[in-house]
Amino acid sequence: MFKLTGKVAAVTGGTGVLGEVMCRALAKAGAAVAVMGTTEEKTRRLAESIQADGGRALGVAVDVTEKASLEAALSRTLDAFQQVDLLVNAAGGNKPQASTSPTQAFFDLPAEALREVVDLNLVGTLLPAQVFGKHMAERQSGNIINISSMAASRPLTRVLAYGGAKAAVDNFTRWAAVHFAKEYSPNIRVNAIAPGFFLTEQNRFLLTDKATGDLTPRGKAIIEHTPQGRFGEPDDLIGTLLWLASDASRFVTGIVVPVDGGFSAFSGV
Repeated sequence: MFKLTGKVAAVTGGTGVLGEVMCRALAKAGAAVAVMGTTEEKTRRLAESIQADGGRALGVAVDVTEKASLEAALSRTLDAFQQVDLLVNAAGGNKPQASTSPTQAFFDLPAEALREVVDLNLVGTLLPAQVFGKHMAERQSGNIINISSMAASRPLTRVLAYGGAKAAVDNFTRWAAVHFAKEYSPNIRVNAIAPGFFLTEQNRFLLTDKATGDLTPRGKAIIEHTPQGRFGEPDDLIGTLLWLASDASRFVTGIVVPVDGGFSAFSGV
């Protein structure tokens, strides 16, 4: 039920901390994987590593905010694997310039930094769904999994642009689930995963002290408000990913699944 043998998956953000683990897990489950990231060399190295472990993979450089780049990536994937059954939109992230801090007030956040974060997280989810979703619509079958965040449903201090963009991703996930099923095929599903707090290159500056590696006050507050008492490990996402990617969830569409150690359930009291 959870096997992906014969399926082809495209993963944006595939060379990131979470994306790499997803690519490897999809390959182990039997899927051929198009590893998509901003750097050709990184995607190629990961694809070769997956191949060395017995999987099928292709490295593809892509800019998820440029439709032409995505169309070229789709073309390369089809040349290699003839189809795409699954799109995982794992590209995303934040940047310090778009976050408030003791030294950067909301009133001073530069518009360009805000746009970059919104473009990466929201536009970088919409455009891949356009390009790869059109292929799925033509085939009358497909599966899209977006990566959201706890910042979408429970607005977090500091990360204004990131939280807003991820909230829009949640909205888009539900909209697209209905749109694809009604307009093209009920065999096209769209869901999302909302990770809790995982240490990545994009949020490390907020959660740990660069000099000592110790938790910042924000990092400590997160652990205190996570009932399971720890940050997530990338492997913690894999069970949910494979469930949504496979026929095990064939009657599931339009949902956002929290994988957060209980953070969203805890009021702090």
